[in-house]
Amino acid sequence: MSTTALLGFTFIALLTVITPGLETLLVLRTALLVGRRAAMGVVVGSTLGCLVWAAAGLAGLTALLQASELAYDIVRWLGAAYLIYLGAKALWNSRRPAEIDEPAPVPSVRAAVRVGLLTNLLNPKPGIFYISLLPQFLPVGQPAWGGVLVAIHLGIGLLWFPILITVAGRVRAFLLRQRTLLDRLTASLFVALGLKLAFEGR
Repeated sequence: MSTTALLGFTFIALLTVITPGLETLLVLRTALLVGRRAAMGVVVGSTLGCLVWAAAGLAGLTALLQASELAYDIVRWLGAAYLIYLGAKALWNSRRPAEIDEPAPVPSVRAAVRVGLLTNLLNPKPGIFYISLLPQFLPVGQPAWGGVLVAIHLGIGLLWFPILITVAGRVRAFLLRQRTLLDRLTASLFVALGLKLAFEGR
């Protein structure tokens, strides 16, 4: 594999990771309202989800999402329903104003990992990313490079999100004073993203 192709993929992977999206919103919301440990659990879950999508992409399974509109829509609708559920649940829990010094309910790391994993797996876009991008950079007859490219993409995420979580931790004390407002705002964004995912096309 040429150095140019490797650098080109790394640059594109970097852009996809640092561009704000659903994963960034979920990680930031967890870091601000719950804490660093839970936010890292979300990152681990999302990374595991990417591994599943990558394995499916390298095996050719995610080509089904491109070839079948029904398969794509089923994953999209499930993802939309899950996002709306997360947002609605958070809005319901935010009904009671929280005291400034009252700690946010901290879920187990397992629960945070599960949320990150399900959010990723129920979003068809990572699958499309791997099936459409990887083949453009893979050398002909050298499928082993697929694992290297996936490792680069996931490695960037595992470097970027802890930085994001650390920055969020610095401003968490101030934002917790506006915790109810922040909780409702981010929860509403989840609902909006779920509705957008449900009604958008490919």
